[in-house]
This record gives sequence, C-alpha cells and structure tokens, in this order.
Amino acid sequence: MRGDDQQLQSGMFSYVALEDRIPADHPLRGVRKLVDAVLTGMSKDFDGLYSEVGRPSIPPERLLRALLLQVFYSVRSERLLMEQLNYNLLFRWFVGLEIDDVMWNHAVFSKNRDRLLNQDLAQKFFAHVKNQAAGLMSDEHFTVDGTLIEAWAGQKSFRRKDKDKGNGSGSGGDFHGEPRSNQTHASSTDPEARLYKKSAGQEAKLSYLGHTLVENRNGLIAAAMTTQADGTAERDAALLMLHELTRKRSSRITTGADKAYDTRDFVSTLRELGVTPHVARRQNGAIDERTSRHPGYAISLRNAG
Repeated sequence: MRGDDQQLQSGMFSYVALEDRIPADHPLRGVRKLVDAVLTGMSKDFDGLYSEVGRPSIPPERLLRALLLQVFYSVRSERLLMEQLNYNLLFRWFVGLEIDDVMWNHAVFSKNRDRLLNQDLAQKFFAHVKNQAAGLMSDEHFTVDGTLIEAWAGQKSFRRKDKDKGNGSGSGGDFHGEPRSNQTHASSTDPEARLYKKSAGQEAKLSYLGHTLVENRNGLIAAAMTTQADGTAERDAALLMLHELTRKRSSRITTGADKAYDTRDFVSTLRELGVTPHVARRQNGAIDERTSRHPGYAISLRNAG
C-alpha cells in the first residue's frame, strides 16, 4: 500500500528524547563521554574566568562542545554553526541543548568564544585529553610533521598593503598577472594568513601551518600547535614541542621526520636537546651513517611516512 505524503506536519509535541534519537554506536557518543570527563576536570579553570554576578554567559562547556563540532564537521563560520545547531538534532544533543532551547546569536557566540578560548585554556583542554590516554602512549619514540591549513579568506582579499598608492591595482578585483608576496600584500579579512605552498608546482594559498608531535606506539598526538606559514615554521615548531617534552626528562628519545627537516641547524639542535634525530636523509643533508645504520632509524622512518 502506498504511503501518504500529505505534508501537514501539524504535530506540536515530541515524546522521543534526544538521547533516544542518537544511535548507540554513533562515533560522537564516545567523543561526548571523553569530552564531558575533561570538562568536568576543568570546572575550576572556568570558575576563574567569570564573575559571580551579572548576566549568565553561554556555558563554557557548551561553547567548547560546539567548537569541537565546528572542527569535526568543517563548518566554515560560526554563523553557519548556529544555523546547524538550530535544526540539527545530533548537534543539539552533543552540545547539551534541549530541542526547544533558543539558539544563540552568532555574534554573541563569537564574543563568548573570544573571551574563553585563549591559548592557555586550549592547552589545558588538550592536556586533560592526553592524560586520559597516558597508558597508551610511548614515552621514547615520536614523529613530527606539519600540514597546511587553508585560511578562511578568499584570494581576492589579498591586497596591497600600500593600496592607497598607485593606480588602485591592489583592489583585489582582478589580480591575475600581478606579482603578489607576503611582503607587499596582506589579506583584508585575515591579516595573519600568509600566501604559502609546501612544495614546487602547487598553488600558493592563504594559509597557516599546523604542527603535531605524535608518539609512535598508537599514533596519538602528544603535542600540537599552529603557526603562521613560512619556510622555517615546521622546524621551529618541532623544536619548541620537543623542548617542552624533553625539559623534564633525563633519558633520550628518538624523533622521526621527513626530508624537509634534514638541515644542519635542526639536527644539531635536536642532539643538544637529547633527541636522536631519525630524519629522512636528503642529498648533502645533516644525517649520515652514524644515525642511519641503526635498525631503529628505519622503523622511525616508516612511522614518519
């Protein structure tokens, strides 16, 4: 028998709880359990950020859960994130909203986010997550790598810094054939983004660089950071993360990396930190047979690849 497609949608009430609508095996269930445990441990950190009087803010726990959804699902703006939270029941459940809760204004959300999410708090959140995985992580063998993070800024926003001078060719309307560089141009919507490409032959895009330090036992992230995009940022960030990792250690660790890290300054600094550099060799690089002849070197390169 054919079903009825009359779209009256006259029902005003739902008797199915949000909790019951989410499949028991949905990946976000495990994430929500982990995140809730971390946020509970950060409650005192949140208390220190807010006054005891005044208008209630967006709960910091809900704000952080919403930001995680933005990352997980690549929602490109907070305006669109608020739109999703308004009608997406999975998103509402993860954040902790009821079906009938009024959605926040995107500008209010952004203001609360700017107040809450500083580098110190973000690192504390990551540290709590890492502590829960402590038993699964190697404390001897690591790999560093960097990845390009494309900025949410259009190429037409990349305009001359001295655009008031000249004939107005830096307006951003038609930039084809115009030489552009980070020294002479900047994005009008994201001034910290840099025009960058990781290898020859690729298109240069407005970008940042993301950096990770991964332990080699289970591939879990032990440290992470973002920087502006430039030619030395990957190596500089790796040294900063490894310095933080080794400053309270007396034993040596190994670190694998690709050929981009095979420079004399980087390798020599690693050795000063007490880190054995298992870096992929390139012609006329800093890695020689003293390092590459050991069996552990090949194992580290497999993890780095």
